[in-house]
Amino acid sequence: MRAQCQCGGLAVDLPGPTPAVVACHCLYCQRRSGSPFGLLAYYPADLVTIHGEARRFERPTDSGGIFETFFCGHCGSTVYAKASKHPAMIGVAVGTIADPSFHPPVRSVWEVSMHDWVSMPDDVQHFPQGRTN
Repeated sequence: MRAQCQCGGLAVDLPGPTPAVVACHCLYCQRRSGSPFGLLAYYPADLVTIHGEARRFERPTDSGGIFETFFCGHCGSTVYAKASKHPAMIGVAVGTIADPSFHPPVRSVWEVSMHDWVSMPDDVQHFPQGRTN
């Protein structure tokens, strides 16, 4: 399975689907993704292979950590992200996997800033803000 940017210059090889898919409605993810929420599929970093050169953007989190996004310097697509809270994991933007049958989210965070018209499935974990662990 492969995730890639629009132009194909930045890609991530993945071991397959993961059940660790998180929808984040925070204002940062809305701005990062250009949509009402960000959707990342998390993988152990040692199970993915990154191809191409990424540009990096770093921002502080509300809990005092660092959240980094990695995007293609040519087309601008965000392909993956890392959080200092979980250094052994990489979150891959689900849209870059481009598979309509990919797993839905199991967790929805920062619902305090979720758009009024967005609804998440009842069977996912719901958090008004970020998950604490």
